[in-house]
Amino acid sequence: MEAHTGDRLVTHGRTVGRHDKVAEIVEVLGDGGAPPYRVRSDDGHEHLIAPGPDSVVEHIGIRKQTPTP
Repeated sequence: MEAHTGDRLVTHGRTVGRHDKVAEIVEVLGDGGAPPYRVRSDDGHEHLIAPGPDSVVEHIGIRKQTPTP
């Protein structure tokens, strides 16, 4: 899993009727975009998370890649 600041972390509900949780990634603490992430929920609460297999990163925008020589 690779994320960047500004991406969204979506954690899918595990049972019927449970909604997905969506949070904005405000800081990436792992190397190369790896977890853990500091995320901000819609209610403004921030916390650290090491997402499991029920989570996906939604990349926001197009990132410029710097060419490697």
